[in-house]
Amino acid sequence: MPHIKVKPFNTEIIDAAAGDFIRFRAIGEKKEIVLIKTPKSELFLDIIKRDGEYLVKPNKITKGSDTALLKDVLNRFAKELNLEVLHANTAPKPNKPKIADEFFKSIEDFYNFKTDFKKIKLEVGFGSGRHLLYRAKEESDTLFIGIEIHSASINQLLKQINLQGIKNIWVANYDARLLLEMLPSNILDTIYVHFPVPWDKKPHRRVISKAFINEALRVLKKRGKLELRTDSQNYFEYSLELFSSLKQSSFKVEKNIDIPIVSKYEARWRKMDKDIYTLTLDSLEESKVKELNIDFTLENLNINAKITRKNIVKDDFFVHFGAKYDIVNSRGFVAECSFGGFNTPEKKMIVVDKKSYYLPTLPVKSLVNYKAHKLIKEVLKNG
Repeated sequence: MPHIKVKPFNTEIIDAAAGDFIRFRAIGEKKEIVLIKTPKSELFLDIIKRDGEYLVKPNKITKGSDTALLKDVLNRFAKELNLEVLHANTAPKPNKPKIADEFFKSIEDFYNFKTDFKKIKLEVGFGSGRHLLYRAKEESDTLFIGIEIHSASINQLLKQINLQGIKNIWVANYDARLLLEMLPSNILDTIYVHFPVPWDKKPHRRVISKAFINEALRVLKKRGKLELRTDSQNYFEYSLELFSSLKQSSFKVEKNIDIPIVSKYEARWRKMDKDIYTLTLDSLEESKVKELNIDFTLENLNINAKITRKNIVKDDFFVHFGAKYDIVNSRGFVAECSFGGFNTPEKKMIVVDKKSYYLPTLPVKSLVNYKAHKLIKEVLKNG
């Protein structure tokens, strides 16, 4: 993560510099935060005071953001305030290949999703992107959606999209379990889940679950397919049991079959004579249309609400309030908040002032997030 270390300074100069770029400063128990506005979004910088230096870095909720943008923000912040920089890792890389930004999509791009492509296929956790790139070049009439949570893998794929001139891949940095909820019913031809993390010690974190399968079957067209490939015997047996538990199902089990393109890891496993299992689940019927009538507006909140670090747990969701920061020159505050489903939590900052809102983006339009949102409003209204 990019950051700068600067000579200690009077942070009150931030308040005087507030404007279009620097929005406001807020003071917490252990650090200060600064809200920055960029052409694309708003984000927070942390200021952590240490003896002899101050560390300025993007707040943890910016995880997954464009690294080049974060570097620009930090450099401009130091320049606007005329700070003495002691150390920085924010220099641009002049020979860095260009990233195909137009194919990097936000979660909002999948609301009311429409495309002119005849077919749509999705890959969960594309890793190096080798399989996704191969498929996209072989099937130019198909839109491929690649989902990944690792920024390095995303940037590498976006570079290859640009270098190879590929026009039929969308890339999303999001949890696949949440993104599936955004998609319309009966829209996908195939879902690829190739070599997911086995999570043998934490099986609740596995991407394949009963809830995931139900959502996958909803978004798949009739006769669409969910293709799982794994080298893990435990994951294979676990998934086989889940597929078998469906009230009505049609699936195929294969072992050590050849496919047109393999990842470097699969190639290595084959040399080690490791077994590779493939389970293919068929969608047998059309699903009902799903409506997403969800509003995450925050209004009439109590700026005197007393926020304590507590975890509120319900049957299918939770809300956890973290640190609170008092906004300078205002009666308002900013609160850290984690919430949503146990396997798909959201992390946001909530600004409670004359206008109240979530940052850096609205929560994903899932049912558990909406339940959590209503509870958050209740807590912040009653205080």
